[in-house]
Amino acid sequence: MSVKHAISRGLELGRSFLQIGLFKTGGRVAAKLRADRFRVGLSVRTAQPQPQAFLPSRYRYYRTSLKGLAAQLQSAGFRRRFTGGSPRNRAVFLAFGLGVGLIEQQLEEDRRSAATCQDIQAVFKKKKFQSTLRPFTSGFKLEDYIIGKQIGKGSNAAVYEAAAQFARPQQSEDDASLQELKDNEEEVQAVRSAACCSLRNFPLAIKMLWNIGAGSSSEAILKSMSQELVPAGPFALKQDKEHITLDGHFGSLPKRVSAHPNVIRVHRAFTADVPLLPGAQEEYPDVLPPRLNPAGLGNNRTLFLVMKNYPCTLRQYLQVSTPTRWQGSLMLLQLLEGVDHLCRQGVAHRDLKSDNILLEFDSGGCPRLVITDFGCCLTQNDCSLQLPFNSMYVDKGGNVSLMAPEVMTAVPGPGVVIDYTKSDAWAVGAISYEIFGLHNPFYGAAGLQSTNYQEKQLPPLPARVPADVQLVISLLFRRNPKKRPSARVAANMLALSLWGRRALANQDSAGMRKLADWLLCQSAVVLLQGCSGPSGNRVEAELQRSFLSNLELEDLRAAVGFLLYGREKSHACMFA
Repeated sequence: MSVKHAISRGLELGRSFLQIGLFKTGGRVAAKLRADRFRVGLSVRTAQPQPQAFLPSRYRYYRTSLKGLAAQLQSAGFRRRFTGGSPRNRAVFLAFGLGVGLIEQQLEEDRRSAATCQDIQAVFKKKKFQSTLRPFTSGFKLEDYIIGKQIGKGSNAAVYEAAAQFARPQQSEDDASLQELKDNEEEVQAVRSAACCSLRNFPLAIKMLWNIGAGSSSEAILKSMSQELVPAGPFALKQDKEHITLDGHFGSLPKRVSAHPNVIRVHRAFTADVPLLPGAQEEYPDVLPPRLNPAGLGNNRTLFLVMKNYPCTLRQYLQVSTPTRWQGSLMLLQLLEGVDHLCRQGVAHRDLKSDNILLEFDSGGCPRLVITDFGCCLTQNDCSLQLPFNSMYVDKGGNVSLMAPEVMTAVPGPGVVIDYTKSDAWAVGAISYEIFGLHNPFYGAAGLQSTNYQEKQLPPLPARVPADVQLVISLLFRRNPKKRPSARVAANMLALSLWGRRALANQDSAGMRKLADWLLCQSAVVLLQGCSGPSGNRVEAELQRSFLSNLELEDLRAAVGFLLYGREKSHACMFA
């Protein structure tokens, strides 16, 4: 019997011994350590222990017992080698001891890698996102703002550019429209210049919600439109508006997510009388109150949200420009980081599309994306994102074209729930086609339907799209959500592909030591760059910090496994 075969046989026998409990202590050890290994992801979120104390003290006995068991078995195997016994029994006994030792070695490596991830995460979690918009202390009334032209309109709101009263706008020098421009770099630069001029005059945007059935009291409006307040900052509302009557009880407004560079931030939220703004009579007369339009159906008061003004939406940008392969990868990574941030805080957007993604440019000209328009979102305090679906009247969200298969195919009934944990990640996969210059495959009468499409029906991406990016997109389109990576795992895949290609060389999905060493080096580089240095306001630097602040061993291992699977599959196809 070869040594390799003996070790393999020993591992098999070791598992059997531990499972049937012949060695009770060894069985408890394996169970405890296996459970500890799979609880690594949870422990990262709740605690930040030192590497030396990764296991609680009460588990040290089991760790020591496993090491002692391995040493005793190996020692006994060597003794039998010289004192007698059949060759087969000697080999199996020695292999079993070696197998237990290998298990302990792997678990020890996992503990060290997990501790490294925890330490890095603890450092970068302290790096809070700072908005580039200057904070202001007033602005809780509509009269505090100068309102300019309309810059957007959706199914439930209109958006206008605005400025605070103390910063009066100047006449814009260029009213060039994005629709009039072609895919010419000089023209795109002209658009950026015009947008920057407009943003200097009107750095803010005011979103006016259309109020048809919520009543005119502030309490009723806030309660009915509370989803719009999910991205609101801690000081967005006046203190007396932080609490409203909910179902007969005096309670707080629904949860609000923390700041993130790829999620819109609402700086002010207040109710006010609906004004007659430019274009109102022509574009949305039916939702105006009767005092402004006798045939209007709207109420006198509504909700106003004050946000940062962005040059354009993602759809508008893609109509006049095609990102490079590097920019496209960073844009896709930004969307995944934003979706992961929402999922971690118990929010499913449920209406992701290129119209609901705003865009600006960093100091190097790379597009920065932010997710906006939370009117259709689902929020849950337990972060499970499981929606009971016992009736057809339950709202499944907006944008039917980009609704994930598990949501579209759900049939209402007793005990049925819709799982939204990976639905937004699926929508990001569809938007990625637009980012890389193709038509969204789920749009139009001839487009695919998420209810019955097959993964092989998806159109191929351009050859210029990196292989790892194509792999991520193909995995996001898996119909079975259990086989689809989460937004966090998909983001880790892109991050490793962009910055850790050397670390992935000769890497296996089990051993993470080389990758942990690279993470330490990468952390040092990002810290040395800092937040205020030459690259501090760059999209790439923000993404690196976001990646490092969300490190969890099991998510990282899953990302490595997916990447290695994709590369092996690609290698096999090349030589088939």
